[in-house]
Parts: sequence; structure tokens; C-alpha cells
Amino acid sequence: MSPARRATGIAFGRGVCGSLDEASSREWLVTDGLGGYACGTISGLHTRRYHGLLVAPTAPAGASRMLGLAALDTVVVVGDRRIRLSTHEWAGGVVDPRGHEQLASFDLVDGVPRWRFDLGAVQLEVELAMAHGLSAVAVVHRLLGGEARLEVTPLCTWRDQHGDRFAGSDPDVEPTGSGLVFESAYRVEGPNYRPGGEWYRGVHHREEVARGLGATEDVWAAGTFTAQLRAGDVLGVTASTDLGGPSPDAVTLVAEARARADALAAQAGARGPVDRTLAVAADRFVVRTPSGPTAVAGYPWFGEWSRDLFTSYEGLFLATGRADEGRSVLVRAADSVSEGMLANTADVGTLEYNTIDATLWFLHALGRHVAATADVDLAAQLADTVVDILSAHRAGTRFGIRVDPATGLVRGGADGWALTWMDARIDGRPVTPRSGYPVEVEALWINGLGSAIDLLERVGRTTDDWGALRDKAIDSFGTLFPVGPHGLPDLVDDAGRAHTECRPNQLLAASLPHGPVQDPRTAAAVVAACRADLATSVGLRSLSPEGPAYLGRHRGGPAARDRAYHQGTVWPWLMGPYVDAVRRAQEDTTGLLDGLELHLSEFGLGSVSETADGDAPHGATGCPFQAWSVAELIRARASLADGHPIPPT
Repeated sequence: MSPARRATGIAFGRGVCGSLDEASSREWLVTDGLGGYACGTISGLHTRRYHGLLVAPTAPAGASRMLGLAALDTVVVVGDRRIRLSTHEWAGGVVDPRGHEQLASFDLVDGVPRWRFDLGAVQLEVELAMAHGLSAVAVVHRLLGGEARLEVTPLCTWRDQHGDRFAGSDPDVEPTGSGLVFESAYRVEGPNYRPGGEWYRGVHHREEVARGLGATEDVWAAGTFTAQLRAGDVLGVTASTDLGGPSPDAVTLVAEARARADALAAQAGARGPVDRTLAVAADRFVVRTPSGPTAVAGYPWFGEWSRDLFTSYEGLFLATGRADEGRSVLVRAADSVSEGMLANTADVGTLEYNTIDATLWFLHALGRHVAATADVDLAAQLADTVVDILSAHRAGTRFGIRVDPATGLVRGGADGWALTWMDARIDGRPVTPRSGYPVEVEALWINGLGSAIDLLERVGRTTDDWGALRDKAIDSFGTLFPVGPHGLPDLVDDAGRAHTECRPNQLLAASLPHGPVQDPRTAAAVVAACRADLATSVGLRSLSPEGPAYLGRHRGGPAARDRAYHQGTVWPWLMGPYVDAVRRAQEDTTGLLDGLELHLSEFGLGSVSETADGDAPHGATGCPFQAWSVAELIRARASLADGHPIPPT
């Protein structure tokens, strides 16, 4: 591999690799393009119940997944020495073996994780990749120097990724000519398979303890693959849910993953290492379903969410040269519109129409797509859907979502529901109630009207009524949301009271292309408020530290984390609207994205986390690989590349 290519990756030496805490806090991810994945830590320690080498989707877009091959235990035999390279933590806190102490380096180049072990006279390299479009993973062990015997034991299970499994009767393991089939669910193949089996009991996941969730499980050690290797030889192991097709070749799968990274970078027009890393990161979220492409909201535990999908749309599809796939995403989503609303998610097993903003983000995404591609055919195809959405909002739809005839603004809310992106609930009650007129919903509504008018005019449809409604909404917005000491009010509730605590939602008013704040002076007031109380190097806090409800740590059990989720926790995706608001204010954007670019090597490697603590040092929390966090970094970088202020509409 050339020095230039190596420079495009993320790398760590012994200082990080040899420290269990450091190496176990950095996670890698590879995906199969279907919603499945392999995920773990640099150290090899499984800190989450979600870590595994083959996590296969059992419903489209990862709405449900099963964890199959959990890990490979590798032993290198050199003469009389048996060197165990795995790292496991057991119930009770014992870490054994401690293979990370043999780890000389780890790197992530073009999305392919690679470990190098320095064992004195023997050096071993391990690479891992997944097939694209097939639930299959390959692990290649390559001897770089010396001579040794390798023994590789697959640790197997078959359970829901959110659950656990404990030892009971022996699982059904069928030996084959090239390996084994585990419980008729997946096969594991490699050289010189020797059948065997025993339960490894009490595998401990330290991160689940921190999250207040079940932290132990048992896995089945299902025999051993062996090979005698000299320098340059490989031992490859593959696992796949495809039980009938030809066996994938491990070395070929790794090579194909690197070639895909080259193609993605070229398609995205990558101009440097960060662009290349982000093109691969974006690809992790784009998945194929029987009804067309879509995007997973985050790994390892989310599936498809329409709010996340369309907030992410411009960064994932338009800024990466994937507009053709994006077109199919828009058409597929339009087919799900019911009573003027998009379904929010199917992660819970059925379609749920319980969001006030996802549909408005869809209008924004569609508008950006047509503006960028001049795809008049798509505009004509979806024009009726756009009119249906606007008409349903004007007439009224679920959860009291309706345009107020007096103001032209959209209100919505229902007891016990959280319909905006600030959707955390505890015991069925919203943590941040936002019934009434949330500032970001009004910004999205006004922007959606502008996007719709532009689209309809392109295909010769009349827009007079919608134009008049937008004018009324803009006038009303200026009256109900005046600039104050903390920028724009965050919410005007059903009683007409303005909630003036400093939150980042106001950024959408000053950043969306057709948003209600076009004047640079007003945008500057919004930016000033957010800069003073909310901005950090990795995103914006969801509430000012001066607020009495502020919580600076997004840690603990489910209720504690939900309580802090939107009460001070930092959200990296908000850096995108912040950058655009700064541009609209015609202010200096130098260095705004430096922190997020550095973050690419801090938590979810090559990606951006869902959240971070509100308090310094803003440690990453939540989902380590989050679509809208990555997408908004990509989009913001692209918006800064043109070097010009955002013009008024």
C-alpha cells in the first residue's frame, strides 16, 4: 500500500492499542449494504451486546437484526509458545486473554479495519470486510514474517441484537466439508476445520453496564480452523447467511471493499483524505431494500427513520454524487404518505405516523434534489403528493397538526406525544413538551412551502394560494418569534406564551434556503445567541447551560439518558445549520468544522457520533455511527467549499 493511500486512513500505535481503556473506547464498523454490519473495538474487546462479526438484517433496512458470529478467537503457535490474540472480559471483571497487549498497530484505511500484531519472530496482519449486497463477512489473517501455526475458533450465537443468550442445551451445529452451519442460520468456513464445542460463559459487556442494560451473555465455541503459515500465507474465515450459494473468498471480499472505497471517493468527487473518509462513512448508511434504496439512521441499533433520512438526504445523496439513488428514495417515501404525513419508522414492527417534522424535511429534500438536478420529470411525478401534503396540513391531520388560518403557521401536539425531533419520553411523558408552535417546525413549514412553490412552478402548476399562505406565515413568524436576548423564542405554546430559553432549534429559521430569516442582521442575532450558549467544537448543545433544566452529562440508564437527551446534550448534526446560519449572517466560518473532523478518529472511527456530553470535554455518547451527523458534516463542508455567503431567496 502506498504512503499516499495510507495517509487517507486513521491509525493508532501501541500507545492507544496497548491501553485497554483507550483501545476499547474506539469502535470500527463495516456494513453489508442491506442493514447488517460487523462492529467492534480496536482492542477486540466486546464492550456492547451489539458487537459481533456477522449481524444480519432479518427485516428491510435493519428494522430487526440477529447477531450470529460473535468473534474469532485466534491463537498463534510458535514452537512451544501459544499466543492468544483475543481480548475478553468476563463477569467479575477479569480480562483474559489480553491480546491487545500484543497489538502493534491498528488502522482504518478506506473503511477496512486492520490489526498488526508484533510477536517477536512472527508478525501477523488481520483485515476484515463485508460483502456489499450480501450478509457475509471475511476475516483475513496474513503472516507478514516468520512461520507459525494459526488456530482460529469461531464464537457463535444466534440471537436478537438487542438481547442476550445464555447456555442451555448444546446448539445445533452441522459440520460441513469446509466448516459449519450454526442452527441452520449461517455458515462459517475456513481451512482444516476440526469440529468441537463448548459454552463460554459470562462474557461481559462493560458499555451495557454504563447504559443500565443487561451486560452478560454466553457464546458457543464451535470447533477450530487451523493452518501452518509462512510469510505471505493467509488463513481466511468467512461467515454468511447465504447457505446455498458459492463460498465467498475472504481475500477477494477485502479487495472488493477497498475497490468500492475508490469508486465511492471518485463518485463523491473527493478532494482529500477527509472527503474520502466521509464518502465511505456515508455509504455505511445507504441500504438496499426490496422496495428501493433508503438509509439507516445509525449503527449499531437504529433502522430506518424518515426524519433522520430526510435531514440526512442532501449530505448522503446529493453531496456524494448519488442523486440517482436519492431519486428512488424520494419516490419510495412519497408512496408512504398517508393523510399528508410520512411514516416515521418501522423499527417497532409497524409503520408509525407520529412526527410533525419528518414530512417537512421530505419537502426540503425533494426541493433540494430538484434544484440541484433540474429533474423536472421527478417534479411532475411527485407534484400531486406535494399538493396532498400541503392540503392535508391546511385541512388538519393526525395529532392536531393543522395550519392556523389566522397565522398561516402549523401547530400540533397531543397529550403524551413528542412529535418533533426532541422526542424523548419517560413513562409516556415528553421530556421537552413542544405542543403548539415550535420554531423549527415553523421554519420547516415556511421552507417547505417555498420548496413546494418552486417545484410546482417548474411543472406549470398554479401556486397562488400557496404563495399567499407562505407570505402570511412569514409575516406571522416575525410577529410571534421576535429576536430577544437568547435569539428567537424556541416555542410559542397553545396559550400563546413564548418560551425563550436558548435552544438550537432557531438555527433552522436562519439556515434553510426558503426559511423565514433571510436578513443577515437577524441571522447574526441568532448566531450570536447560539455561539454564546450552545456552540461547541463537536456540535451544539440542545439547551443553554444557563437553563435551570440543563443536564451536562448524557450518561446512565435509559431514563437518565432520555432525560438529558435534549436538555443540554450536544448534537453534532446541528453544526450543519449553524454553519449555514453563520454564512447567512455573512460572518467568518474559519475552523467551525475542525472539531468534527478530528472527531472522526475519536469514537466511531471514520464516522460521527449521535451525541456528546454538554459539559466539557464533550465526550461522545449515543450511537457511535449516526447518519445525520455524518451527512451534515459532508453537506456543511460542501457549502463552505463554494466560499460565498448564502444569497437571500
